[in-house]
Amino acid sequence: MRRVATSVTVVTTDGPGGRYGATVSAFSPVSADPPTILICLKSESSIARAVATDGTLCVNVLPQGSASIARRFAGLDDALVDDRFDGIDTCGRRGLPPALDGATIFCCSLKQNIAAGSHLILEGQVDEVRDGMNEPLAYLAGAYHRVVPEVEFSDLQRLT
Repeated sequence: MRRVATSVTVVTTDGPGGRYGATVSAFSPVSADPPTILICLKSESSIARAVATDGTLCVNVLPQGSASIARRFAGLDDALVDDRFDGIDTCGRRGLPPALDGATIFCCSLKQNIAAGSHLILEGQVDEVRDGMNEPLAYLAGAYHRVVPEVEFSDLQRLT
């Protein structure tokens, strides 16, 4: 799986189950009609339990330059901060899943979850989308990367 490049997302939730955020690499659009996405969360994680209780989640596709936020929500700063959201700019009302500033967001209502080994596959119906207007941060082989458009041969010919 390390050789598969993915966008870097932070899934957030807030509500009766608590306010949580976690870096997630398993995110995919499913359908445009109705707009639907899926994510995978470790079954026994606090965020999986909270999303199931809250019934809502926000997928934040991080922009380039956000590796520190990805590391924070992956738990790498947990010994240094009490709350993963400390010092992170978010928008939205308390009790709704936080949207991270600068990210492309998909705010969703949880439709179903399916057990799959050690993880849950969560299907979310997209209620709101906000385009962060930035190139996404990518993850490949244990490192963060920039997305660089491939130049076609025909494009090179036009430039010369």
